[in-house]
Amino acid sequence: MTTPADVNDVRDPELPGRLLTIERDELVPLLRSRKDEDFALPVAACPRWTVRDVLAHCSAALIRVVENRFEKGVFSPESNDRDIAERAGWTNARVVDELERGMTQAGPVIARAGGALDGIALGEWVHAGDVRVAFGEPGAYAGRGLPEALALLTAVTRARGHVPLHADLDDVDEPLKLGEASGERPPGRFIGDAATLVRLYAGRPVDDGTGYELAGVEPAELNIFGD
Repeated sequence: MTTPADVNDVRDPELPGRLLTIERDELVPLLRSRKDEDFALPVAACPRWTVRDVLAHCSAALIRVVENRFEKGVFSPESNDRDIAERAGWTNARVVDELERGMTQAGPVIARAGGALDGIALGEWVHAGDVRVAFGEPGAYAGRGLPEALALLTAVTRARGHVPLHADLDDVDEPLKLGEASGERPPGRFIGDAATLVRLYAGRPVDDGTGYELAGVEPAELNIFGD
């Protein structure tokens, strides 16, 4: 059984960094064990992008955080494409090295940002799941970082005043209360496993045959990375 980290209305500034550290220790060895051709595999969740493109985007985003480079239009599709293009001449190993550096150094910067950058750490973890799907690896949107990811998802949705949802998870001991809690809208209800919940919030396809229940809210309303 997996139990998410304790979540309350007080932000835990160290949580994003903990998630990045856990994922770094899981993902980087996996990447270094793969052949170069694996980096050219398409990523279903990110049309037009390969595994390498996703990793280049992830490493660029984290280095921007580390170096405090947030020019106008940063993280727009055009900005993301430029970041990837800037790394076109790099070896795959160099991209992974930069990603490791970013996942190591970005946590303290995110902690000091007062919550404004917390979603970046969650997005990095989701993209690691995207890469695992492309590789055919188990544990996509789950694994050792799941408790921290669920805690961060809860905190981010609350901070953004997202649609309220009560989630009863098959593989987590305690229910989650996500989104705003003003009482203006009755909370939706989710019953299913944690990875499916993450997929819905990340706007990722849900595995065929996955049994879950969602009431009182449409799947598109949960997506925190949509336009």
